[in-house]
Amino acid sequence: MGDRHRLDDRATRLDDGSLTVRPAAWVELISLSILLINMYTAHIDAITSMCGPVHGCAYLIVLILALNRTTLPVRTRLLGLIPGVGGVLVLRQTS
Repeated sequence: MGDRHRLDDRATRLDDGSLTVRPAAWVELISLSILLINMYTAHIDAITSMCGPVHGCAYLIVLILALNRTTLPVRTRLLGLIPGVGGVLVLRQTS
């Protein structure tokens, strides 16, 4: 597998699902950082209105993807429940 470029060849990296968890985990962490910095400095309502839903959606995506990966141990999947850093912790455990 891998060197003849047949239809049944596939990248092994796509099989474990980390390709979909990785961007959502980083969006979750970065949006939380932006929200916290905004809360403790200028508290601009437009930033809160924009980053709040982005953070919430990223958290839900990470949560669903982490819990649905049945190949992972239960402890690793439950790390996805931690808001803000759960996705990055799941990635850390899987790599």
